[in-house]
Amino acid sequence: MLDLKFIRENQDLIKKNCADRMAAVDVDELLKLDTERRELINQIDQLRAERNQSSKTKPDEEQIAKLKQLGQKVEGLEQTLVMTEKNLQTLLLAVPNLTHPDVKVSADEDDNPVLETIGEIPNFKLASRGGGFEPKDHVQLAADLDLIEFERATKVTGAKFYYLKNDLARLELALVNYVLDIIRAHGYTFMTTPDLAKTDLIERLGFSPRGASTQVYNIEDSDLSLIGTAEITLGGLYADEVLSLDDLPIKLVGLSHCFRTEAGSYSKFAKGIFRVHQFTKAEMFVYCQPEDAESLHQEILEIEKEIFSGLAIPFRIVDHCTADLGNPSYRTFDLEAWLPASAKATAGETSLDNKKGAWREITSTSNCTDYQARGLNIKYQTAGDDKQAGERRYVYTLNGTGVATTRALIAILENYQQADGSIVIPEVLRSYLNKQKNIK
Repeated sequence: MLDLKFIRENQDLIKKNCADRMAAVDVDELLKLDTERRELINQIDQLRAERNQSSKTKPDEEQIAKLKQLGQKVEGLEQTLVMTEKNLQTLLLAVPNLTHPDVKVSADEDDNPVLETIGEIPNFKLASRGGGFEPKDHVQLAADLDLIEFERATKVTGAKFYYLKNDLARLELALVNYVLDIIRAHGYTFMTTPDLAKTDLIERLGFSPRGASTQVYNIEDSDLSLIGTAEITLGGLYADEVLSLDDLPIKLVGLSHCFRTEAGSYSKFAKGIFRVHQFTKAEMFVYCQPEDAESLHQEILEIEKEIFSGLAIPFRIVDHCTADLGNPSYRTFDLEAWLPASAKATAGETSLDNKKGAWREITSTSNCTDYQARGLNIKYQTAGDDKQAGERRYVYTLNGTGVATTRALIAILENYQQADGSIVIPEVLRSYLNKQKNIK
């Protein structure tokens, strides 16, 4: 969340930022509630001081009655304060983070500038591919090779669940180990995390765990929810703590299952395992000083590029416009992989004319500045000889996908398919699969 004092002092900036990011937040109502809250606190403090002063002498009946009235008044104001603070907190959590000055302002969430394209879109007419065949999508490939069980998963758990089978299940494990080896080599500490977190913590991180449009599964009769990403469990790790400056940056990579309701996700890209209710993901998370955040954001992006360049999957980097930024994010980059057979090319991409396929998000990395740390009350102790030495400041947090296995597996199946229906295993994964080269 943002600092209330900052919002008070920069009302026009906050209103413009909310408008740019399509956030329907009543900033005037928020400021009104903030004023009411401060006035209520002031009244309560004055009444308490008056009551304390009166209680220092032995009271007569009239004073006893007055003290009782003061107590009742304080109690009533405190109840009003609780409701005011609750309503204020709801509005405050809805205010998005500030926005990086280089982010494109747009009301179209698909209007994300492409910064770089890496790798070549596969040509299935080449002789090395078997020549002149129409690429299949991952659902058909998996059916032909007995790699995914959809129908029985629906029987057991419901729609948008699946079983990975045979070599695809092994390929997922190989993929995870390959990704973790790369990330750990950059100094990230590996952790496995819980698959549940307190609902209140999820909200403090800037997610919306409640309401009809939530992507979060809440556990009935519990204060817990299933996590949609290890960003939640890694981000909550140091809640309400003061970190040592000597320990920063703290760089973590967490492996977890992820659960999402995918409410409203019924587009043509929901086919197969592209949008599912459960998947495995390796997530990077960093705590740092403010001055290091931009360079560490670039580091995470470079790690994501290293992972998918190593897999030799064509991808491009996009910079989220204001309409596509999540509430906690100051700036977000996505890697979008080329999926040769998952959908027809997006309208307007003239370079892809007459090609079947689409660019689809495969990783994401965000700089959340101190937005999440403020909600979670995570600070660090400053150092030095100046007058600010020893001051406690909020850390900055960053996150980035190492791999979301389902989408990466789609990209491997579709980009590495051969005319005979087999799949070539990316070379960097073969050492994790006893040097196996193909799935047949």
